[in-house]
Formats: sequence, structure tokens, C-alpha cells
Amino acid sequence: MRQGLSLGWRVRRGASLAFASGAACLLAGAVMAGEAKQPVDEVNPLIGSRHGGNTFPGVVLPFGMLQWSPENTKGTHARAASPSGYQYDATRIRGFSLTHLSGAGCRGAGGDIPFMPVTSPVTSSPSADLTDSVYASDFSHADEQARAGDYRVRLANGVQVELAAATRSGMASFAFPAGQAANLLIRASDSEVGSSDASVAVDASSREVTGSVTSGNFCGYLAKADQRSYYTLYFIAEFDQPIVEHGAWHDGDLKPKAATASGGTNYDDKGFPGTGKGSGVWLGFRPDGKPVHVRVGISYVSLANARANLKAEIPAGTDISRVRAKAREAWNQALSKIDVTGGSDEQRTTFYTALYHSLLHPNVFSDVNGEYRGFDQQLHRVEGGQHQQYANFSGWDVYRSQLQLLTWLYPDVGSDIAQSLYNQAKQNNGEWDRWTHNNGGTHVMSGDPAVPSLAAIDAFGGHAFDLRGAYASLAKAATEPTAHDLSDDGCNVECVGQRPSLDQWLSLHYIATTSHSWGGAAETLEDATADFALSQLAARAGDHDGERRFLARAGYWRNLYNPTATPGAGYIQNRNADGSWPVFAPDTEDGFVEGSASVYLWMVPFDVQGLFDRMGGRAKAIERLDRFFHDDQGHWALTGAGPLHAELDNEPSVGTPWLYAFAGQPYKTQEAVRIVVNTLWKNAPEGIPGNDDLGEMSSWYVWSALGLYPAIPGRAELVIGSPLFPHARVHRSNGDVTIDAPGASADTPFVHALTVDGKSHDSPWLSARFATEGGRLYFDLRAQANPHWGADSSKAPPSFPPPQG
Repeated sequence: MRQGLSLGWRVRRGASLAFASGAACLLAGAVMAGEAKQPVDEVNPLIGSRHGGNTFPGVVLPFGMLQWSPENTKGTHARAASPSGYQYDATRIRGFSLTHLSGAGCRGAGGDIPFMPVTSPVTSSPSADLTDSVYASDFSHADEQARAGDYRVRLANGVQVELAAATRSGMASFAFPAGQAANLLIRASDSEVGSSDASVAVDASSREVTGSVTSGNFCGYLAKADQRSYYTLYFIAEFDQPIVEHGAWHDGDLKPKAATASGGTNYDDKGFPGTGKGSGVWLGFRPDGKPVHVRVGISYVSLANARANLKAEIPAGTDISRVRAKAREAWNQALSKIDVTGGSDEQRTTFYTALYHSLLHPNVFSDVNGEYRGFDQQLHRVEGGQHQQYANFSGWDVYRSQLQLLTWLYPDVGSDIAQSLYNQAKQNNGEWDRWTHNNGGTHVMSGDPAVPSLAAIDAFGGHAFDLRGAYASLAKAATEPTAHDLSDDGCNVECVGQRPSLDQWLSLHYIATTSHSWGGAAETLEDATADFALSQLAARAGDHDGERRFLARAGYWRNLYNPTATPGAGYIQNRNADGSWPVFAPDTEDGFVEGSASVYLWMVPFDVQGLFDRMGGRAKAIERLDRFFHDDQGHWALTGAGPLHAELDNEPSVGTPWLYAFAGQPYKTQEAVRIVVNTLWKNAPEGIPGNDDLGEMSSWYVWSALGLYPAIPGRAELVIGSPLFPHARVHRSNGDVTIDAPGASADTPFVHALTVDGKSHDSPWLSARFATEGGRLYFDLRAQANPHWGADSSKAPPSFPPPQG
């Protein structure tokens, strides 16, 4: 989804981006002396931290529960600088929080338990510091280093901060300047958009601080439906230096020498933290210049589990360098799942950072003992073949390509994610929420993305989940309207129903202009995709009647294709419940979600040939695609060119460049994808076009740089583009994929010949078997287009029209 709806829906940017590396970027990619450069060294976590990418630069393991990262401020204590807590242009820090999400568009994605070192006496309540002028500190990017699993910054107040992470725990070093006050604030209540409760306690004798915060409120400032708490995070912090003094505060009251504090910020009428509200403690250490080290464990179950997580992962006596080394090892192992060689330093850094961002979420949510808090707020334990429970699922985004990539590389993780979503639904009265955060549903965005997500996981090799149980639950949710489906609560952005206006879907066979959804036309297209994916799950579960029924329902998108929407061309558009068409223009966003009718026209990825037929055939479709990707002067119009053109900074457009392959002109797919890769992605803070959306946009880049794309939701066929690197090897448990393209470069996107496992191949797609079993691709790439390769209409990627009769 797009960033902060209060700031405007779209983050529009032109195709030409200024490259700004800066000292921080150079530091991020630096290799320590004596080390050979490895994939982990290619990562620059600062990519995407400016201009709406909303990534965070702090420390985390692949899919880690803890994400320790700075919270920037622009002088308003109650509102973080961005939904990730960090914005490159905001060079003032008010804390280092334990939880974050990468690339989310809404605020409220964690920011729990900020730790802030200060070198001045604590003489007033930090909650009363409404402009972050007293207890925050400036910093310079020249004094900041961000690497995978390793974040360091020297604050302007003189404190050197170092962060490192394990899965459910982390470690920090605060080196205070000698001779100055050495105080550490623990802002227990200050989650990103507030909290309904918090508590914290200091035990100076054991050098320990414990506490919890109860929060949630993701996107809560947009609708009352989400102005609520739904999770509690517990933490334990153990210090290696004596706590020589301490105090506490509640709201505006400072309490020197107090050892406990409690009270949340609550949420104001607009869904933001209450002004001047909150609680926390401060600790004083000896001003001798000796670094203060703290080990922190977290849990969403209990303080006892937080303690156990810490003991298991970072036991007492562990050096922070050891935690960093283990994190580096974990990231190097993860990133080495795809080995690329050749290309420039900038291209490799952009690629491996995109892969890094693709593997941040969803997150481990169960503790080392297997326990987790469910959607029913009850205690549960992973069982059967499940290894971990996972949380943080931005369904509307990640069903398109991120879960496919993740499962392709980690089928066991994909399986656990599928089972986790099913577990959540069982705990949530059978409803599958489209955007889950920790153990709460937020309902954000549109459609029923759990269905294509599970189908994609299964298609790409994640089979170790209860497929039949999950299918039965999803099929019931798709056929039996609930009270939430018939409710306007949360609409637009957060409509509470899993299938908003399902009654209309069953009776009208589309979602009408007036409905309980965000937008009828967009909801229709999303439901059609969900029903197509449900037909695939039905087939795999052995329900062949269901397969045929849901495939027929997937064809309902045709009921909103108006062939006379404009004098010259048909469009998918809103339709009234009585069958009539309202007034229409191609640039309208009425009926759509974060996009125009021109953008959503193409979003029928499972029945592309059916869409082309409605348009009047392939030639007409190509003509319209050409206009979609170019302005009136023939220049590329990839983003920021207006509502009649592509918006490749957001999910509804990302599949469109691949449609040329269905139309017999795959060379235009190769060209369009490469121009996006070359211009909209950079090794720079502004190097991601729009919100990264928990790794979805980054996964698109990874697939595109490999020259492949999972264009059909819920299936594993791969549309062929062209690889960016001369050699890539994807290491998989069921068979490696090797991609050789000796002529690959930024300027050679065009395929002139391809062999698959040594045999000539002139179809612009690969069967699902290749994705699941592996094989070798050998590309002949050149700078000039070859309009003949892959042009045979009989060899186009498959489409799945509704059954006849």
C-alpha cells in the first residue's frame, strides 16, 4: 500500500533518479579489512530509507522477531518520521526501538520500547518533551554505518551506539563520553502510534529492567475500526554495568529514585498518541567512559518467555561482536541462496539489498518453547510439522511475488507461513484477515489475498501445511457471507470483511458501485484472482467440483468489462447493482484502490488472453500497452506520468510489463522491465520506487534481475524476461536453477536465443516443473531487439478462461 494516507495516497516519482551515495552508503557496503567480499557485504540497508521506501536500517535476522533500529523525529514526539521509524532526511534520533516493519505505508507498525542514551541530567518528564528538543539527539550520516546485522551511529551528544540482533533478542552497546552524565531512557509506552498500557520495573541489584507494552493501532488514524490494541510485547533488559541511579515518569510527572512506572499514551480522537502521555524509566551509569552493554529478550507471550528467549539466544557473558558475527553468518547463508556474478558493484548491491529486504518478513512469532499468543488472545503452541508461528502478513502486497520468492528459497518457511495464516483464521472465527500485525487483524487494503498466497506457497514447494483444512476454511469464507462481509466498519481502507459484499458476488457476480468494499471494481478483480487461486487449491485438495466452480467464478471479472466505456476502447469499470454503468473516464479512481481504471485494466493475470480478446485481440492489446508505458511524446511513462499510465511504484501495475510476453512481443517485456531495473532502482537512500511493502517491491526486483517472473497467481509457471547478470545460481533443496547469460549487461536486455537444459526454447515462459525441480537456462542476449523470439502465439504463457457450459 502507499505511504501514510494522511500524507496523500501516492508517492509519485519520475523515471530519472538522482544518485546520492553519501558517506553512509559507502560505509554500508564496506568490507572489513582481511575479509573476502561475500553476499552479506553487498547489502546496503539504507536503500529505500528516503522518499517513501519506508525501510529501516537497523539490525534483524532473516524473518527475525526483533528488529532493533533508530526512531527518527522531525520535532513531533507523538509521530514518528516514517512508518518504519526511520527517514533518511530526518537527522535527529529519539530512541532505538525493538520492533519495526520494512516498507509499510501506514504508521503503527511497531516502534516498541525505545532505548535512548542521553548525556544530560533527567530533570523533566520525557513524555512532556513534545518537540523532542530535550531528550533526542542530532546525528550525521557520516557517523552512521548500516550493514546486514550490524548498525552503528555516533550521536551528536557524543554517545557511540552499536546494535546487534538474534532472532528474538538483541544486544546494544552505549559508549558514553567520559565525564558526562550517562543516562539511558527506556520509553516503555512510546510505540509508534501509542499504546493503551505499559509497565516497566528496575531491579538495580540484578542490573535488570523488565516490562511490557500493549499496543496495535496499525492504520488506526484512518478508521475507528483499528483504533485499538491487539498485542502485548514483553521485554527483559540485562546490563553489564551497575545501575547507580534510576528514576521514572508518568505523563508529565518525573519521579526521581522510583523503580517502577506504568501507563500507556492511549489514543486520541484521531488515532495518535495522547499529547504528553506515557511512562518509562531512566537509568544512570558511572560516567567513566566504559561502554554499557545490554542484552534484551522479547516475547509476545510473557516475561518468562522473554527471559527464556534471551537465555537461549544471547546468554550472559556474550560479547556483542559474537552476536554480530552470528548475524553476519545467518545473512550470508540466506543471501547465498542466490549467487550472482558479474555486473557492477552498484548492481550487485542493489540486487542483494533487494533480496535482503525480501527476507525480512513475515516474522517469527513463536518463542523458543513453541508458544505464541493467538488471534483469540489465548496461549497456543506450534504442533505437528510446523516449526514456527509467523506474523506480519501484508497480503494485498506480498501475494504477487514475495511469497513465491520466499518459498522458492525456503519451502519450510513458506509452509510454516501458510500454516500460520490458517492458525490465525481458526483463532479468528474462521476469518482470514488480509493484513495481519502480530496477533491482530487490521483488515487493511482490499480483496482476499490469503487465497492466492496459500496457493502460491503450495505451487512453489511449500507443501508442509494442512492444505485440505485450509482449503475448506477458505472455501467456506468464499461462499457464506458473514456479518463482517455485510458491514461498512473500517471502510474504505480497512473494511472488516474477509469478502466484503460477498452477497453481491454470489448474486450479481460482481461487486457493485455501492457496496461494503473499498471499491467495487477493484474488489471484483481481487475476488476474481482469489477465486482463481481457490480453484487451484481445490484441484490440489482433490475437490474437482470446487475447482470448476471457483474457476467459473474467476471469470466474473468479465461482468465489469464495458466494451463501450469510452468511444474508442473498453475498460473494466464500476457497475451499479441494477446493471447500469455510471459515468466513466479512464483516469478515474472511483471503484479502484490506489490506482486508476487505466492501471486496473490489466489486472487479470490468470486470464490474460481472455482480456486481450475482450479488447479486440492481441494487436489492440499491444497498442494499448504501448500507450500505457509511454507518454504522448513516446517517452517512457513508468511512474509519475499521470493516471493514464503505468505506476510501477505500486502493486497494481507491477505485473503489466510481463503482459507483452502473452501478446507475442516478449522483447517489449524485456525492454520495459530492464528500463525499470535500470532507472527506478538504485544503490541510494531513494533507491526503491515507492513503499517496499514488507519486501514485495524488492522481490519484484529480484525476480526481474534473474529474468523470470511468477505472473500467474497461485501457479508456478515463470514468464521469461532477461537476466541482468552473466551468471546466477539459485540454490534449492529440490534442484538448483542455473542462469547463464554471458552477454548480460544493463544495455543488453534482448533475448536472441535460449536453451533450457541444453535444448532450444522459444516460448517466453517456463513450466511449473522448472520452478519446482530446477534446471539450467542459457541466454544469448544482445542490445538489439529480436521481435521473432517467443512471438509464436501458440507458445504464449497459459491463460485460464472460465469453463464453458
